[in-house]
Amino acid sequence: MKVTVKLFASFQTGRFKQELREYPDQTLIGTVVKELNIPERDVGILLLNAVHADLKKPLSDGDILAIFPLVGGG
Repeated sequence: MKVTVKLFASFQTGRFKQELREYPDQTLIGTVVKELNIPERDVGILLLNAVHADLKKPLSDGDILAIFPLVGGG
């Protein structure tokens, strides 16, 4: 299946901004995060087709996954 993965802010460093990627059916969001070498503790927001999702949510063909890092400030 094909999934569009969008990375934001610091997650783009050394990776990509947006990419169409191939995954086996029912791949979990957490598997994508792990494959991209993004520590789970650094993930702030996950959006699947513009709806909040979690790492255990399975992906479907044509999905758009957006991964945002935690935001710090002071």
